[in-house]
Amino acid sequence: MTADLSTAAARRIALAAQGFADRPPTGAPTMAHFKRVVGRTKLLQMDSVNVLERAHYLPAFSRLGAYDTGLLDRAAWPASVRSPRLLAEYWAHEAALIPVDDWPLFGWRMTELADGRWRSHREALRGNRPLADDIIDVVTERGAAAPKQLEQARGIERPGAAAGSWWQRGEVKHVCEALFAAGVLASVRDARFVRHYDLAERVVGEAATGAQIGQIDAVRELVRRAAAAHGIATVADLADYYRLRTGQVRAVLPDLVDDGTVAQVRVEGWSDPGYLHRGARVRRNVSRSAILSPFDPLIFYRPRTERLFDFHYRIEIYVPEHQRVHGYYVLPYLLDEQLVARVDLKADRKAGVLQVLSAHHEPGVDVGRVAEALAGDLRALAGWRGLGDVVVSPRGDLARALRTWH
Repeated sequence: MTADLSTAAARRIALAAQGFADRPPTGAPTMAHFKRVVGRTKLLQMDSVNVLERAHYLPAFSRLGAYDTGLLDRAAWPASVRSPRLLAEYWAHEAALIPVDDWPLFGWRMTELADGRWRSHREALRGNRPLADDIIDVVTERGAAAPKQLEQARGIERPGAAAGSWWQRGEVKHVCEALFAAGVLASVRDARFVRHYDLAERVVGEAATGAQIGQIDAVRELVRRAAAAHGIATVADLADYYRLRTGQVRAVLPDLVDDGTVAQVRVEGWSDPGYLHRGARVRRNVSRSAILSPFDPLIFYRPRTERLFDFHYRIEIYVPEHQRVHGYYVLPYLLDEQLVARVDLKADRKAGVLQVLSAHHEPGVDVGRVAEALAGDLRALAGWRGLGDVVVSPRGDLARALRTWH
C-alpha cells in the first residue's frame, strides 16, 4: 500500500510545527518572538539539572538564538503583580510551564490527583489533613512561601535535614506537593529554582481556577493542541505530549477527524496511522541548525524521535559513569532536517568556558560540514551563557574534526 507521506516529508512537517522553519529574528529576540515559540511548542518541560542551563530555557535558544532569559522569567514569574503572568507550572508533560489560559484544561487531572501524584505525597496528605489546612492558612496570610519558611512559620524543626536535601523532605514539603498536584496551590520559582507555593487563584488568576471544563472536552482540546505542536503524529505521540492515556486520545480523535482538525494518513515506515494537522505545511526543505535540550518537545518522546530521525537517544544522567556511551548531559544536534550528532556539554562557570566533554557524529554524515556548523553553534551557545571560550575534549569520533574549529 502506497504511503501518503514519505518519512522525509513527515520530518519536515514536524520541524515546521515546532518552529524550526520560522524566520529567526534579525535583531534581539523580543517577547513577541518568545510568545511565538510557546505558541508552537505549547509547553516547556522543566528539569532541575543545571550542568549547562535549566531545560526550560533551552528550547527558545534552539529556535531564536541568543535571547534574554528574562523574557521567560517575566512570562512565568513576573516581579510585579501588575505584570501579566503568561506561563504557569503544572504536571503537563512532566513538570512543565504551560500558558495560563491552558490551566483549566488540566482541571480533570487535578481532580484525579486530589490526594497527590506520588505515594509519599498521598500518604502525607491523607495522614495529616490538619497540616494541609495549616499550610493553606499560612500561605493565605503571608503569600508565596517555600517549605522551609512554612516549617518555620509552624515552629517545625527537622534536625539533621540538610538544606535542600530532596531525600530528607519533611511532611510539609510532601503536603505542599500534594496540594500543588491538586491545583489548590501553584508554584513560583526563585533564582535558585526553589518552589514557593501560593494559592493557585493568586498565581494564575480566579478566571483560570474558576473555569470548569469537563474531562472529555478538556482532553479533546489537549489532543488538538498536541496535534498542532506535532504537525503529524501517531496516537502514541499525541498521548505522550500531555501525558494522556492512549484510550483518552482514541476516544476524542473521531471528533477531531470529523471537524477537520486532523486527517488520518499513512506515513512511510510507520506501523501505526498518522494524524496530520490541518495547519501542517510540507516544506520543500528546512535549513536550520540547533543544539537541542534533552527535553525539547521535538525529541522528548524517544520512540517518535527514532521514528522520525532514525536517531536512538537516551539521556544517561542516571546511568553509572562507566556504563555511559555518550556522556552525562548529552544534547542532540540538528542540522537542516537531520539529527547528525550529539555533544556532552558542561558550563564551567568558574573557568568561563563551555566544555565539550565528548562529541559523536551519526553514521553517513559529512563530518567536516557537521563539525564546522556545530562549532559555530557552540560558540553561540557559549556567548549566550556568558562563557568566553569553548574547550573540546578528545573523546568521541567527532572530537578531532570539531577541535580544528576551536
